[in-house]
Amino acid sequence: MTFDAQPTFDEVLEVFDKQKHSIEIFMDAVVKTVGEHPDLTNGDRRIVHSYKSRLKNREHLREKVRRKTAGDKVIDAENLFSEVTDLAGVRILHLFQDDFGAIDAVIRTQIDNGDWVFDEQPKAYTWDPEAAIYFSRFELEVSEKPSSYTSVHYLVRPRKDSPQCCEIQVRTLFEEIWGEVDHQMNYPEATDSLACKEQIMVLSKIVGAGSRLLDSLKRVHDNKSNIGDAPL
Repeated sequence: MTFDAQPTFDEVLEVFDKQKHSIEIFMDAVVKTVGEHPDLTNGDRRIVHSYKSRLKNREHLREKVRRKTAGDKVIDAENLFSEVTDLAGVRILHLFQDDFGAIDAVIRTQIDNGDWVFDEQPKAYTWDPEAAIYFSRFELEVSEKPSSYTSVHYLVRPRKDSPQCCEIQVRTLFEEIWGEVDHQMNYPEATDSLACKEQIMVLSKIVGAGSRLLDSLKRVHDNKSNIGDAPL
């Protein structure tokens, strides 16, 4: 079955258009809740460095459905919001990997309070065995990806039966650099350049080393500050 042959495509877009405003409102609430949460401000230092959000437009939705229905899969007006869960996306960026736990705790508090529900088990994607060990400390499904991608993904809804779903991606600034480069050169179609593939892989190693270096610097700085503040 080809995408153009689907008789329900217009209905899919119409359903999206009707829910677009509500999805955007929920997305804005998610980005403000996590991005501006007071628990993520530690003195003068913000744990969340920056954040961004995006709502999938019609053309991107068209291509998404085209790819997902290339085989026998069917997406129609009835299952759009269960099959396409990234219509709204929020990206939370932080500087130090060690600060991830505080962000995870804020998201889970929203779940525990009944403000949101998880659409699926949160997932941590990484190529790095050390990062996989770190993420396994949290209630995450850890998946080691050969693509060098590293990010934690949450899918949240205001309630289980709601059509509004928002994907939250949490990653370090170093991981964001790698993701932006890979997205431009290797997505949605993988590059056929062997040199590009190899250099993207090398960049992922630099990113991993950079993240570890930043955490080490933070620990040294924090330890030095504590010693300096201690009474003689």
